Amino acid sequence: MREVGILQLIDKISKGTVKVAVIGLGYVGLPMAVEMARAGYEVYGVDSDPAKVAKLLQGQSYIIDIGDDALEGLIGQRLYPVTDVKVLEHSDIVVICVPTPLTDEHQPDTSYIETAIDQAIPYLRKQTLIILESTTYPGTTEELIRPVIEQRRDWTIGQDFYVCFSPERVDPGSVYFNIRNTPKVIGGCTSDCLAAGVAFYGSFLEQMVPVSSTTVAEAAKLFENTFRSVNIGLVNELTSACEKIGINIWEVLDAAATKPFGYMPFYPGPGIGGHCIPIDPLYLSWKSEQHGFPLEFVDLADRMNRRMPLYIAERIEALLAKEGKAMNKAEIILAGVAYKKDIDDVRESPALVLFERLKEMGAVVSFTDPYVKSFKLNSEVIPSRVADSRLWESADIVVITTDHSVLDYQQLVDHAPLVFDTRNATVHCTGGHVVILGQPDAGGATAVG
Repeated sequence: MREVGILQLIDKISKGTVKVAVIGLGYVGLPMAVEMARAGYEVYGVDSDPAKVAKLLQGQSYIIDIGDDALEGLIGQRLYPVTDVKVLEHSDIVVICVPTPLTDEHQPDTSYIETAIDQAIPYLRKQTLIILESTTYPGTTEELIRPVIEQRRDWTIGQDFYVCFSPERVDPGSVYFNIRNTPKVIGGCTSDCLAAGVAFYGSFLEQMVPVSSTTVAEAAKLFENTFRSVNIGLVNELTSACEKIGINIWEVLDAAATKPFGYMPFYPGPGIGGHCIPIDPLYLSWKSEQHGFPLEFVDLADRMNRRMPLYIAERIEALLAKEGKAMNKAEIILAGVAYKKDIDDVRESPALVLFERLKEMGAVVSFTDPYVKSFKLNSEVIPSRVADSRLWESADIVVITTDHSVLDYQQLVDHAPLVFDTRNATVHCTGGHVVILGQPDAGGATAVG
């Protein structure tokens, strides 16, 4: 028989009277907070960055998937951006959406989660539901959240408080999938924890996918992106092979994609980026190694993908050499630095790795990106340049590193003396001097490996 506390919490959820706090208003937290507020909940958005909170209070979004219009009628009415975690003392539900990066040694960095819990504990009320959405290694919720609250507050899980893990599944820039229509995986520390989590998310999301534990939910997220990393690594390796064999990888992939069963297309590029694919497999690999089972296949794919920007640099040097030009002092322009098309996110972008590598090789490197105004390389702020015919003409080579839809690729091809296209963005362009990654080898570069 269920405790009175859980029945009261579920009843408040069903009536829409619970108050929610979202800790971390980044690419995951802000869209989730907005969706909750749209559903009618009173939401406190907590972030340690005063600049983010100030922007939101002015009705300005800093995330491309959330326009300023999406904040209208929410800020100050159902969504309250703050920097002080003390608002948790008024909250029935706390959703944690803080970053989980890697350390310099490529180990999981859970410090943001630990800090969020440490700051939250003094303000938690009994019968509060805590949900972790930050991607992390299997076992994090049971190791870093549940026991810490139990010990510091002398509470019993499933009676005095409830804990779930529900991984974010954000697809930045997607016109098809959003928070509401993406199936929501969730696991709880107890059956009542799970019931509370399903009741809450199920009140405003279309499909719930409950699983038997928080550890299963944590592993599911890592499996999703490890699958992608491994397949991208495979295609990136085959790309180099096709160049050497003398066939076009894009034609091969298009032909393979016509098979209606047993095949899923993946495509090559200058590397992998974003907060998921480059990082999640290493969280899984690290946890598996703790249990004495290294994931060699996963680690190999990661090395392959991280090698790609360096391979692209080698290809650029070879292409310039064929034109009688040296890499030293060559004018190189990168078209796009976001990690994927039509977004402004440069986290883990391979274009930034390539940019730095080309500079180390002596090139004069600049970039243009319609979504990224600037990025910081070490202590230097690198501004985006205006994409026009004069920019393309000024380059020794233009390298397409992100295939943004709004770029005029025909203009680029018409005016650039040499184009190296790592995304197959110029496939429908005519004329010009274009080399596409994965087409027969231009000579001089070593194979990826």
